[in-house]
Amino acid sequence: MENKLRVLVTGGAGYIGSHAVKTLHEKGYYVAVLDNLCRGHRKAVPEDVPFFQTDLQETDRIEEILRENKIDVVMHFAAFMAVGESVQCPIEYYRNNTGGALSLLYAMKKAGVCRFIFSSTAATYGEPETTPIYEDQRQLPVNPYGWSKWMVERILKDYGKANPEFGFTALRYFNVGGSAEDGSIGEDHRPETHLLPKIIYAALGKDEKLTVFGTDYPTPDGTCIRDYVHVEDLIAAHILAMEAIKPGDQKFYNLGIGHGYSVKEMLDAAEKVLERKIPVVYGERRPGDPARLYANSDKAQKELGWKPLHTDVADMIESAWKWYKNHPNGYPD
Repeated sequence: MENKLRVLVTGGAGYIGSHAVKTLHEKGYYVAVLDNLCRGHRKAVPEDVPFFQTDLQETDRIEEILRENKIDVVMHFAAFMAVGESVQCPIEYYRNNTGGALSLLYAMKKAGVCRFIFSSTAATYGEPETTPIYEDQRQLPVNPYGWSKWMVERILKDYGKANPEFGFTALRYFNVGGSAEDGSIGEDHRPETHLLPKIIYAALGKDEKLTVFGTDYPTPDGTCIRDYVHVEDLIAAHILAMEAIKPGDQKFYNLGIGHGYSVKEMLDAAEKVLERKIPVVYGERRPGDPARLYANSDKAQKELGWKPLHTDVADMIESAWKWYKNHPNGYPD
């Protein structure tokens, strides 16, 4: 265990970050968590994991945390991630997602931490010219969320070029879903905007109806198509990327299962798994939503040895349902 990397997980009380913390902890890594809890949940982090309630803008405090915990690598998940909200509140997204990452990188520079795993997004591609999407495809975001992440990628490239000791991997993921297989942690955003939790809320009666945004997209059934990757597969890729990173690395990988499911297909799959009808109402398109987003992830599979194990969305729905049945109101406050 003494030879394992020491990891700081930012946003480690959030949905994806908490799954990273759980897996790292179980694998015997030293892991510490930084989260300001504006959207995360302290209950999502094991009690025996060092926890620092700190904001990304607190550069000097982050430097102290990095030094005191002898951190080797940072996994950076702390970000706002709702597309519609980013259109309504762009300044908040640029301040937190781009400015927060810049503050974190400056703290890392001062502390001498040179390995960085970045939670990026398929939203940096915008409306793709062709699908599936490859890593070298044109990036032209269509919403502030995508731009805020794209800007961090640009910063990382420039910093890496200037500092040959610095190595980073940016993981561009598609739609993430599911929960830990043991049902211990799950997805709890307030308010919730992701499709799968919203489907389950409607199934549980927590929401009166599920709103489907847009039925006139240029897709076979008129609803958006997305690539859904299980959260535990996603974290497996983060750990492989962390273990492979070297000074000077500038790596970019798509993380997805390689084909898409439409919103209506997700609804049909959920009704089969949950064995109940989902009440639905159809609404207008949301601004900034591309019609199709799905990945080619051959590069991650070839270079990292990553292989998604949950390629049927039924697996994702079943694991999410397991958590929500036991936590109908989310994490306790």
